[in-house]
Amino acid sequence: MAAKKEVINPKAIIHQRFGDKAHYNIEEIQEFSSNGCPGLSITQKGPCLYRCCLQLPDFSVVSEVFKRKKDAMQSAAEKALEKLTDPPVENPSDQLVSRLSYLFSNEFYATCHPLSGHFRAALHREGDLKGFVPISLMPIYDSKISNLCKSIKPEVELKPFEVTSLIMEASGRLPDSVFGSKEHSSLKRVTPYPPEVLQSVEISCEEETYVKAIRVPYLVNKSVDSLTIDVSSNKYYMDAIAKELGVSDASRIMLSRGIGKASSETRLYFCDPKSCELDLVKEDGQREGLLNTRASYLCGQDIYGDAILATIGYLWKSYDLFHEDVSSRTYYRLLLNKIPTGIYKLSREAIFAAKLPLNFGTRSNWRGMFPRDILSTFCRQHHLPEPVFTSKTTSKSEESFKSEVKIFSKDRNLILHCHPSESYKKQSDAIQNSSIKLLSWLNDYFMKVNTNGNNGDIVFYPDHISNDLLTQIKESCEQMLGFDGGNCEYRIEGEESEITPTTGCLVCVGYCVWLVNGEEREVIEKNEEFEFELGSEAVIPDLETVTGQMSVGQSGHFTTKLTSRELTFVGNGDPERVSGLLASGECALEYCVTLLRVTEPLEDRMEKALFSPSLSKQRVLYAVQHIRESCATFLVDFGCGSGSLLDSLLDYPTSLERIVGVDISIKALARAAKTLHSKLSNGCIVPVQSSRIKSALLLDGSITTFDSRVYGCDIGTCLEVIEHMSEDQATTFGHVVLSSFFPKILIVSTPNYEYNPILQKSTPQSQEEEEDKNPTKPCKFRNFDHKFEWTRDQFQVWASELAKKHNYSVEYSGVGGVEGVEPGFASQIAVFRRVRDLPEGGEMKDVPYNVVWDWKSSNE
Repeated sequence: MAAKKEVINPKAIIHQRFGDKAHYNIEEIQEFSSNGCPGLSITQKGPCLYRCCLQLPDFSVVSEVFKRKKDAMQSAAEKALEKLTDPPVENPSDQLVSRLSYLFSNEFYATCHPLSGHFRAALHREGDLKGFVPISLMPIYDSKISNLCKSIKPEVELKPFEVTSLIMEASGRLPDSVFGSKEHSSLKRVTPYPPEVLQSVEISCEEETYVKAIRVPYLVNKSVDSLTIDVSSNKYYMDAIAKELGVSDASRIMLSRGIGKASSETRLYFCDPKSCELDLVKEDGQREGLLNTRASYLCGQDIYGDAILATIGYLWKSYDLFHEDVSSRTYYRLLLNKIPTGIYKLSREAIFAAKLPLNFGTRSNWRGMFPRDILSTFCRQHHLPEPVFTSKTTSKSEESFKSEVKIFSKDRNLILHCHPSESYKKQSDAIQNSSIKLLSWLNDYFMKVNTNGNNGDIVFYPDHISNDLLTQIKESCEQMLGFDGGNCEYRIEGEESEITPTTGCLVCVGYCVWLVNGEEREVIEKNEEFEFELGSEAVIPDLETVTGQMSVGQSGHFTTKLTSRELTFVGNGDPERVSGLLASGECALEYCVTLLRVTEPLEDRMEKALFSPSLSKQRVLYAVQHIRESCATFLVDFGCGSGSLLDSLLDYPTSLERIVGVDISIKALARAAKTLHSKLSNGCIVPVQSSRIKSALLLDGSITTFDSRVYGCDIGTCLEVIEHMSEDQATTFGHVVLSSFFPKILIVSTPNYEYNPILQKSTPQSQEEEEDKNPTKPCKFRNFDHKFEWTRDQFQVWASELAKKHNYSVEYSGVGGVEGVEPGFASQIAVFRRVRDLPEGGEMKDVPYNVVWDWKSSNE
């Protein structure tokens, strides 16, 4: 067996010439997402990058920036070799000639430069094409060639086909070393390489090698299909691709930029429309009907005719050809990665379970790629500049932040401007929440073609972006994400346990998804442990609904409609098996999910660790006491959420006959309806109470908007709700409820900010909280979704002003802690009492709320 030859790369050549006199100095560079954009005040660290300075006796050179230290050193060595070989020139045209001279030199042939691999492979071409290197490859694999061509003729940035004439013209100035063939758009070295140079890089053994690729037809009614390409070491793989595309040789083939990761060798190969005989050419030179919209969208370049998606190429680190199989799964994952929710799904490796949440929670509860990173990835995938973030402190408090984000076109024209009104305690939370708001808008816009482009927080400038791009994104979104679940029938197996999840809990499940056609089935996704926050809409609705009904150890089974064929191929199943099932008839998706464990929200854990009974139960008991004392029969819970208070009240005997819950979350109300219906229809735990309740109503609407159906209630509750609004919205709620709803009694509770230090010492802190721990900083809020938390003085000023203005009395109390002992109660409570008769006008039919659930006792 022949001994393995040492790779003669640029660094090795420099060592042969200079030995210990060559000094490499590596500089670590931190990449930031600002990208030098003007007006950017917030930056975010990216991965570490490296730059190398090579010091030689007579001069020094500095490399480009790379992800690996080795690549930076090789780049510096290559630049040094260029400087040793090339005479100093300034004119870009002269520099291009000099660069071509170096590329066809003995030194370059023996390097591990990606383009040198094509020079060596070209010597295996047959007949008259032997030694000819296609010009189309040169700007793709050599950045210096590309940059020089752009300097000479800037329009080649948008018209890459025009680099051929520039390179051919430069080669004409090297008649003794380079021969150019206009017929084949290729270049060849005039004199043969010396035997010692050829021997240093000769292939030790010849092997037959085949790689799988994907054909993307330009006709949209044709589906993508797989093919096999011969990339054996004694052939030139570019000629094999040319044959598959129906042209004579590799000189007719163009390459797209890398698709996917920055260092990816996954590219689209397609015919040069100028050099190929393509039909249907219009008078203006455009190819009518031959634009390959799928391929063009995938790489961000105009591609005509059929294209081949393959992962093949030469790398810096080896003489051997690098190659990987490309399947339909690869193709559809690349498409999915261009959609915001698709980027999130892929980051979680949960295509059929995950869904981009509508809101950003704490970093400890968020799973998958962070919103800001998703937005940056979306911009990069569509070849747009990095998003520009600005943040500022609010006028009310120097400790609260608002963040804006802007997206620009390639020409620096503003496309999208997101300026949320919400403020956050942490600057990073403000940035993440502005990102998720913009991502949610993008999903809605591209999924709903007729959706209005603007809303209160987002301004869209469609004239500043290509209509073709908008159309392609919309088509891709509809193709990949056409179905997101809905109401489903499910069954739950296993014995119930005492541990059940509630909204805000972090749950961990194991699940499996099958593609089902009759009796046949194929596993297309499986996850042994998958975490998400219940109620955050981080998974498809069906999965969240089923998980919310289980206890730890139980399993749930449900079936949904089939997602698009394209999304199905993204899964992990056997592609041939999946294709067979899809082709044989109507398919569905079958899910099996097991609840493994439940972690309560930090706020609940802190309260339970310090209080027994818990604060939430103490608040219920406080409400029950006032219901009994007032003999209230009509109760309204403002901001009822998933109905935890209403559900708990049913466990106690009271005078209540009519209960109403109001909230803006339809999904939370749906969960409340299921819980209340189960209790009220089957009989409550307390028989006396179950016989009294005559009606229950759940309404979807904002508690800052009046609805006559909840006018004049005996008692209204708003427990731990107002802190989830902005301070202005909390004040608006106070004015509306006391001036329009006129409850006889209103109970409002909210966290006492002064009690937070005690609560936060009651439980072990997460890593994120430990990092943020700083004695000079104020205490954190109890929940990531709290927009504010008031001290006792702030709360009492708010309540006193409302009571005085609307002719109510108010008294202050609380639960958790001891009255009169600092720092007061953990939950502070204000009880408003109406001091005048109920005004007339309560019968008006102002009913903006939507009915979600309406229950009446069978006795009624």
